[in-house]
Amino acid sequence: MSYDFQVNPAAPPDSLEARQTPIDNGLEIPDPSRYFSEEFMRKEWTHLWPRAWLLAGVTADVREPGDYFTFDVGHESIIVAKQDDGSIKAFYNVCPHRANRIALNDFGSVSEFTCAFHGWKFRCNGQLKSITDEQTFSPKLVAHRPGMSEVRCEAHAGLVFVNLDGKAPPLSEWIGLPKGYLENYRIDEMNPVRHVRTLWNANWKVGVDSFYETYHLPHIHPQTQTVMGDYSQYDLYPNGFSRMIVPLCQKSHRIADQDTVDAGLRFMMQDAGMDPDSYKGDARGVRAAVQQSKRERARRLGLTHYENFTDGQLTDSWATGLFPNVQIGCHPEGVFIMRFLPHPDDPKKFYYDNITMFRYVDDPDYFVPAWMGLPKGTDITGATRPPIERFGEGERADLGEVLDQDVELVAAVGAGSRSRGFRGPLWSEQESRIRHFHRELDRYIKGEK
Repeated sequence: MSYDFQVNPAAPPDSLEARQTPIDNGLEIPDPSRYFSEEFMRKEWTHLWPRAWLLAGVTADVREPGDYFTFDVGHESIIVAKQDDGSIKAFYNVCPHRANRIALNDFGSVSEFTCAFHGWKFRCNGQLKSITDEQTFSPKLVAHRPGMSEVRCEAHAGLVFVNLDGKAPPLSEWIGLPKGYLENYRIDEMNPVRHVRTLWNANWKVGVDSFYETYHLPHIHPQTQTVMGDYSQYDLYPNGFSRMIVPLCQKSHRIADQDTVDAGLRFMMQDAGMDPDSYKGDARGVRAAVQQSKRERARRLGLTHYENFTDGQLTDSWATGLFPNVQIGCHPEGVFIMRFLPHPDDPKKFYYDNITMFRYVDDPDYFVPAWMGLPKGTDITGATRPPIERFGEGERADLGEVLDQDVELVAAVGAGSRSRGFRGPLWSEQESRIRHFHRELDRYIKGEK
């Protein structure tokens, strides 16, 4: 039986909500060693990470000239800095003198970069400004005026990408999403309100796989059944990109009682600025009522960009996969950026990097959506960029009940992938995004890209 669930069967073919024509990625069962072998990890460092465009950060962190942030992947560290002309440039975070890290902070704003080892200075455009005691160097040794080595960098829809080998196609050609898809959310107008980095006990691809489907929801996250449909719309795009539309504000089809408006749906209505006690319909009508309430609230608050969204986007999560290692949960109020960063040495560990961005509106009727899972007391105004909260393996990061469950799940899958009894994943059509991701990964590993 073919899986062809569509959130809005009436969506016009040219709508961003329309289900994409399926892509046949075959039925190959990959060898499970890709999830734990050092050999496969080395192939990724050679053939994948330098060649793909990597999401380094968000433009909200480099709004003014001199603003910068650092991005680490494997053994590389990159400085991304705003220039005087408004452009954004990136450089390897390494001093050409003795290989010291130049920027030692995650974020900052400077007029110039100074190496803490010997005081060499560099302009924000990477050019060498001065060498301490330059007269003690042979002129021939520094005649090339060694500045910071530039990394190819481009921005799109409020996101900043880097390409390490400089050979990737232009970012506009590489991003496999339709025009306007990410732009409509105006991520550049949002601010990071929480940034968490945790160490998980599995390969980074186990993390990607786990968040690329909702097939597991009723089993690992049964509490979601009262507010989330566990059938999602899966769409595949070029270059390994993908999307799943996860319907919210409705009950799972697995729940027999589809009429009663229980606590979960009442909570979702409150999120939208509704008074649940004034709602007279049943559970089936909550999703449409929330959509109408959000649209009315947007008009009242002057949030004109809501006019670009379909009704479904006002409630649902458009969980969008950016190859190779990013998923963005897209919502009008904010986005939830997840990066699955490989451990530099151990293929059985990865860093789960989580940036929550919110569009602050100073109005009592505009609430922080529950899906953000922000701890109480979180500053949502965007006035101050929060520091990155780092947690080691086994440390609880207060990510919320659902993500805490995922931490345990991913560790168990990571361990199981090394079992002699596991011969490779058997992906259903509900897991088509995973097969799509691995098919693109294999193109890089085989040198086809």
